[in-house]
Amino acid sequence: MTRILGIDPGSRVTGYGIVDAHGTDTIHVASGSLQLSGGSLAERLGEIFQELSAIVAHYQPQEMAIEKVFVHRNVDSALKLGQARGAAICAAFNGALTVSEYSPSEIKLAVVGRGGAAKAQVQHMVRALLNLPAPPQADEADALAVALCHSHTRRLLARLPAAHGVRGGRVR
Repeated sequence: MTRILGIDPGSRVTGYGIVDAHGTDTIHVASGSLQLSGGSLAERLGEIFQELSAIVAHYQPQEMAIEKVFVHRNVDSALKLGQARGAAICAAFNGALTVSEYSPSEIKLAVVGRGGAAKAQVQHMVRALLNLPAPPQADEADALAVALCHSHTRRLLARLPAAHGVRGGRVR
């Protein structure tokens, strides 16, 4: 079993989702969002680091998956998002976790089956895949989707060498 921490980074709200992956089963452990104070960006980055460090210490995940930065319209927002990612990644390395990164389209494709899926579709599929009693909030659902994407990807990658006769990076 591998415990995975999924992160949907943000400079105002950072979502987190923790799942246990065992074979083809993925079980919801915990999830939520960090509602960051209205302080300076540096203070909010410190909050992300401290809160995620506490979550890592409490739940003891082995791996972290995080959404990559993308620039849609506002470069300043992308820079802040990148800094929030950096604070989250530092918390992961502080807890000795391995870190994987996925683009928004990779995450949506893995969870919904379409790289351009809407947020409501992601929430619906996260609820269905994890048998949650209600749809999670948007940031929480996004973080769980990141964790699910990583779970699916690592399971697929583990099977690829055996399917193609590859062992230790060599083709037989």
